[in-house]
Amino acid sequence: MSAQPEPALLYSEEEDALRAAVRDLLTDHCDPAGVITRIESATPHDVSLWKSLAGPMGLAGLLVPEELGGQGATHREAAVVLEELGRAVAPVPYLTSAVVATEALLACGADDLLTEVASATSVAVLAVGLHVAPGGPVPGVRLEGGALHGELTGIADAAAADVLLVPADDGGLYAVRAADATVTPRTSLDLTRPLARVTLEAAPGRRLGDSAPAVRRALRSGAGLLASEQLGLADWLLTETVRYLKERKQFNRQVGGFQALKHRLARLWLEVAGLRAAARNAADALTTGADADVAVAVAQAYAAQVAVHAAEEALQLHGGIGMTWEHPVHLYLKRAKADSIAYGAAGTHRAALADLAGLPTP
Repeated sequence: MSAQPEPALLYSEEEDALRAAVRDLLTDHCDPAGVITRIESATPHDVSLWKSLAGPMGLAGLLVPEELGGQGATHREAAVVLEELGRAVAPVPYLTSAVVATEALLACGADDLLTEVASATSVAVLAVGLHVAPGGPVPGVRLEGGALHGELTGIADAAAADVLLVPADDGGLYAVRAADATVTPRTSLDLTRPLARVTLEAAPGRRLGDSAPAVRRALRSGAGLLASEQLGLADWLLTETVRYLKERKQFNRQVGGFQALKHRLARLWLEVAGLRAAARNAADALTTGADADVAVAVAQAYAAQVAVHAAEEALQLHGGIGMTWEHPVHLYLKRAKADSIAYGAAGTHRAALADLAGLPTP
């Protein structure tokens, strides 16, 4: 029996260079004040930023093979991008289109749509509720008379989609042009990743392949790489809170010098370090295929509590300013809370991990 290769958790030079390029772009085009202004508008998605990420940088096709116009990169590189997008709470459909929908299209061999996604001429979105976990029950629409009928709820970034990938009751996954569906925005906690209801009334669709394996692959990658987004959130929150506490003074002392606050920050630093290891392990496992189900379950069983805790600590330790709409910490708290139930809540992943380890829950 051959030994499994050790997971590579450190960042490569290429990944560091990719991070620097993405961070520079986001620094210039995705400042917190701009994000707050955008989510107050009727168009929360930042189309200009998406075009910059997807077009010149080619990030929309990061997981798409080179022969189809993509970058032919791996989940490790996609994870680095998601860390940076998490740090900026960027309102772009990267996770939903460039990762989740792309994985479903790869599973179905839909080369023409993959080329569209890679060239940034189309945004594809898997029409499965954001709350659905890998392996969980997937609602589908009705196929009748060669057309699709039904309603799907909780679809993230559907408002930005050009193509919807829709599961149907015949076991197939269908490509439906967004123009042939009715997309109704729903009230979302996280306004940087808006949800919508998708209604199909005799909508034409093209069968791409079997729904079950494609959706499972897509949701597994979504859950695994979501941990990197949660890492980016938590890392920004920790860094920003430390910076603020070094500047803020009380009783003529730096607030960050108080022993009780040092202990809270030290605990949070350890949690973020643990999340980084879990997220990197998930990205590496998705790349190599070694124990990917276990790695994803471990990452998502841990990531939500760390991201939410980081946001709660940042909000409290910023004091009164943290409670204002103008300070961006509320964006991070809402994204962390929404991410905590995306692609399955932590409890769902813990139960899945117990089953994978042969330790069924009572």
